[in-house]
Amino acid sequence: MEFKFTEENLEKINRVFAKYPTKKAALMAVLYIAQEQNRYISHEVMQEVAKLLEITEEEVIGVVSFYTMYHTHQPGKYHLQVCTNVSCMLRGAYDIWNAIKEKTGLEDGQTSEDGLFSIEEVECMGSCGTAPMMLVNEDYIENLTKEKALELIDSLK
Repeated sequence: MEFKFTEENLEKINRVFAKYPTKKAALMAVLYIAQEQNRYISHEVMQEVAKLLEITEEEVIGVVSFYTMYHTHQPGKYHLQVCTNVSCMLRGAYDIWNAIKEKTGLEDGQTSEDGLFSIEEVECMGSCGTAPMMLVNEDYIENLTKEKALELIDSLK
């Protein structure tokens, strides 16, 4: 399945290029635009990004595989990312994480059969002062409790 950027996204990318000294320096921003368009970073997306930035596919793969913000498989309609790093852990993140796994019947990295939910345990997302937290797609849900997390999941069904 071939991937091509939309004209609108190519315009965004050209604006991104203007902010950096080289095309390669724009890699992370271009990957994010690609992910917004395609919902995840497929092999075809990585090929197109490499071609556009005039870099190797290996350079793109290295960035995609390092950062958890890039998804290499299609996430559910609601992608739930639960932070279990130190601040969140100390404030009950594992209780929340385990409750979400039980409620959805999913394990880390899985997507529900109906495509509604995917879950992922992640490292620090920079919300230590409002821990515990999780990300639902692009929305930070902070000062989370197990009860709030389960209510949120119910509201998304």
